[in-house]
Amino acid sequence: MEFIIVTGVSGSGKSSAAKVLEDIGYFCIDNMPPQLIPKFAELCGDNSEISKVAIVVDIRGGELFLQFWENVQEMRQAGMNVKILFIYADKDVIRRRYKETRRKHPLYDIANGDLDRAIDEEFEILMPIRERSDYYIDSSFTSTAKFKENMLKMFLSNLSDSMMISCLSFGFKYGVPDEADLVFDVRFLPNPFYVPELKNLTGEEKAVRDYVMDSEISEQFRTKLFDMLEFLVPQYISEGKSQLVIAFGCTGGKHRSVTFAELTNDYLREKGYNVHAIHRDAQK
Repeated sequence: MEFIIVTGVSGSGKSSAAKVLEDIGYFCIDNMPPQLIPKFAELCGDNSEISKVAIVVDIRGGELFLQFWENVQEMRQAGMNVKILFIYADKDVIRRRYKETRRKHPLYDIANGDLDRAIDEEFEILMPIRERSDYYIDSSFTSTAKFKENMLKMFLSNLSDSMMISCLSFGFKYGVPDEADLVFDVRFLPNPFYVPELKNLTGEEKAVRDYVMDSEISEQFRTKLFDMLEFLVPQYISEGKSQLVIAFGCTGGKHRSVTFAELTNDYLREKGYNVHAIHRDAQK
């Protein structure tokens, strides 16, 4: 049985993630106390009709949530296939979402009505879990549609015993993605932004990719990059890593970064890896 525990920052989109998982066949439960998860997992294991389960567990559980990791370890020691999906958004985005929706943060009362303090306290509790998570999604600058698309790419083709590789493009002007494991700055490559007929296109277009790659430097970089990935990816898999995010950044995240995210995605897919491309800033 595949067992996904969805957790993360309040207001980051955990409920939305659960809805996507439910749509693709997961049996989903929202806001279950961590102490009940091992017993619930046993019950699901006795039911042959349930093969995929997703449970949302977060700070709403109060003090019970503080034993989250102990409960996860208990399940894994019992031989259960448990993976953690962590949904993240940065503090400024969370603060804005709460002010816009006028919803009450779970730690609002404990923080004596101070939203900033509530957010800070939750981050302090959650960051150790984030570092140990198997899957990670940052919803800070992602539309609802894009969030769903990323979820589907991650779990529709997911194999519980293999590593999911994300080739992520981004613009440095919008910030470096927190979820990135490897970051490559490709601002040294030819820039299609200054070509009028290419300026409004993205690296998903052949004309843009051809322009970026029509350079000896670009070809040398691709050769060295692919050679390094051929060595690195098997090492990460042997380590037991569940998700690898390879990020490419250019100035605006529209041309050069998208080009190399697409090229790397194609290369790794040809090698037989479970991979998909995500373009965070291409439409900004």
